[in-house]
Amino acid sequence: MGDIEDVVAEFIVQTAVYWGPGTNDGYGSKVWPDPVEVLCRWTDKTEIVQSDNGEEAVSSANALVNDDLEYEGYMFLGTLDDLDSSEEDNPMTVDGAWRIIRWQKVPMVFETDDFVRTAYLGSGSQI
Repeated sequence: MGDIEDVVAEFIVQTAVYWGPGTNDGYGSKVWPDPVEVLCRWTDKTEIVQSDNGEEAVSSANALVNDDLEYEGYMFLGTLDDLDSSEEDNPMTVDGAWRIIRWQKVPMVFETDDFVRTAYLGSGSQI
């Protein structure tokens, strides 16, 4: 890890569950990858952001992480033990799970391998 990632690691003491983006099952639904736990610093904060698809959207929270996540994945503040097996299979059934509407990975000045990573979370509602 780089210097800023070491600093971020000091602040990311909360656990969240992350699902990568689902894939189309061919029948109009999605198949979700197995969820994993990630460390984060979760901030409940409503703000208008430009989503990764270029539209303005309302973000209800953001999470600072040290892992690469993906746009349209989902995050839930909690642990895998907080979920039952059906919820693990589909983040859209989890109360409190938010879709990643913007993913930001910013390199530090004069660095190529030291990043600040932030997931902006929301329902994806356009404004």
